[in-house]
Amino acid sequence: MTIMKFQKNMCLIVLAGLGLGSGFAYGQAGNLYTNFIRQVQLPSGVQWDASVASAGEQRSALPIDPGGARFELWTVKTSPLTSYLLDTRYISAYIPAADVKITTEDPYTVVPRTRADRPFSVEIQISGLLSGNNVPDPSKSVKLLRHVQSYGSGVGAGIDRSQAILQTQAMVSSNGKLKLDYEVTEIPGSNRSKVRGEERFSIFSLADYQAPESQLAQRYVQIWPVADGLIQGIEPDKVYRHRFPAVTVTVNDLYPDSRTYVQVYPGERRLGEEGTIIPGSALILNETVPQSRVLTLQNYEAVFSTDGRWTMELLTVTPFGIDRLSHVTFSIRRSIRVNSTLSTME
Repeated sequence: MTIMKFQKNMCLIVLAGLGLGSGFAYGQAGNLYTNFIRQVQLPSGVQWDASVASAGEQRSALPIDPGGARFELWTVKTSPLTSYLLDTRYISAYIPAADVKITTEDPYTVVPRTRADRPFSVEIQISGLLSGNNVPDPSKSVKLLRHVQSYGSGVGAGIDRSQAILQTQAMVSSNGKLKLDYEVTEIPGSNRSKVRGEERFSIFSLADYQAPESQLAQRYVQIWPVADGLIQGIEPDKVYRHRFPAVTVTVNDLYPDSRTYVQVYPGERRLGEEGTIIPGSALILNETVPQSRVLTLQNYEAVFSTDGRWTMELLTVTPFGIDRLSHVTFSIRRSIRVNSTLSTME
């Protein structure tokens, strides 16, 4: 997970730990990313952007005013042009420090992501909270917010995060780690397997006379739908002899990191069976958003080695395991049997 860390030193900030690879980093899908940090002075709103390497240290562009400053870490993908806000920090003389880490079963690191039917966990780290009657209120506690937001039928491009739904809100008044585990997402949607959107976890400081309520840390996890698919053209339980029909394979919402293919094996359908992959049926994705495809398979007769019952399956392999999207079982009878009687007349 890409993070920012800060060290206060004579009203300057030292930035460290921007782990994306190098100043210009290639993402997992082979896309070019560039990184920059935006510094916003409070309460004036003066803003400064600075390009940064994806690992290392550098001092802040502006000194920290009494009201503090907000730092935003952005990465920008070149094609298609997309900006991702990876992390934010608010720094002032007495405001506590906070960090949010989201863990899923998908090892993708640019933006945490998972599937609508899978769990994820959130780890909150708070430090620098004070106690006592003579310390300002913003140094005693912070606010933890959980927002959910649907992408509808889209992929979140240009999303207005001010429209997100506030799911929960809590005050945290002690230092240390807090871990939250979620079995599935709470993004709204009638078909729970098909919701897509994001869950956002933010930590805010309390407002006082020097600075407004400010975001100390934020992370979001993208939630993508469960894939579905269909094999058409082969009829269940039909007997095929010499001509095999064209097969249309339709797949929807394939996970961004997935391998999908059609395989055949003799006999009835069996979970976990390793069969023969039909040439031209494999789809290997290394993307940032789900994909849908339609394939046509023809001239695949050679994959059937013998006559008898056969099963054709559409499978997808993701970081969460192997899922069967569709299947059909049928029979093949290519050999010709001739029954005859030979007799002679004397």
